[in-house]
Amino acid sequence: MSDRSNRICPVEKADSLDTKIRRLVQNPRRILKPYIKNGMTVLDVGCGPGFFTLEIARMVAPSGRVIAADLQEGMLRIVRDKINGTALESRITLHKCEPDKIGLKDNVDFALLFYIVHEIPNKDKFFQEIAALLKPQGQVFIVEPPFHVNKKAFQATLDKARAAGVTVTARPKLFFSKAALLTKV
Repeated sequence: MSDRSNRICPVEKADSLDTKIRRLVQNPRRILKPYIKNGMTVLDVGCGPGFFTLEIARMVAPSGRVIAADLQEGMLRIVRDKINGTALESRITLHKCEPDKIGLKDNVDFALLFYIVHEIPNKDKFFQEIAALLKPQGQVFIVEPPFHVNKKAFQATLDKARAAGVTVTARPKLFFSKAALLTKV
């Protein structure tokens, strides 16, 4: 992987992550419907401006919740502004990650890692933390962009996840993406 692949998308580009065109190509409900159910606790790591977060909150209603985690306070502020005063506000917990860890104690049913794993410097440690956060039989959905992550690098990511205790159980086809669903063993 190049040095560029570890750069975090800056807050200044948040608008480019939440567009109508992206919603057509990467519709959150269509992508996540097979995996997310009412009542689940879902972790959206690298939530950015909430592109997936808000739809996940609708999908887990009425008793589930979403933990929207991001390294950048600016991204969390964008999500906060979107949900402030809405019914989604009570279902979404905003969490600022630390530079080298997520830093949560909650256990989750499902973790979404959409276009962010290539930005993580220490993937071994990251997947150990993800595996520890997952409930028994919990799932993690990894989706990576092909312009940052080639086939070999994606397989190396899956190998690191497997070493941490999650196993590939499906390889969903997503437009212009590499994807894998993993389950905690």
